[in-house]
Amino acid sequence: MQRMVLKSKIHRAVVTDTCLHYEGSIGISADLLEAANILEGEQVHIYNLNNGNRFETYAIREAPNSGRIILNGAAARLAAVGDIIIIATYALMTDAEYQSFKPIHLKVDHLNRIIREHR
Repeated sequence: MQRMVLKSKIHRAVVTDTCLHYEGSIGISADLLEAANILEGEQVHIYNLNNGNRFETYAIREAPNSGRIILNGAAARLAAVGDIIIIATYALMTDAEYQSFKPIHLKVDHLNRIIREHR
């Protein structure tokens, strides 16, 4: 049996911009993608702490160390600049695989810089 488990989480990221007329996605600073082991194009779940919205989209790369978190397309209607969000990814794995797996938890500050990393 496989279970869907948390793979990585970026906790308390701040939305820096929205772009309604872009094709879709969430732009994430490349350093955060790398630290969280999120691939460009990978499905991500977004949880908005300001308004309770929860939605899915896919990740695209923003300039490294830019701190940019940009919601594009329809997702731009679900958060405002300055909103605090959680970005999470999940993976399917067996119980045996999970025994040796450690999800990545990143906590970021108000400029989306990593202040704590836990595995």
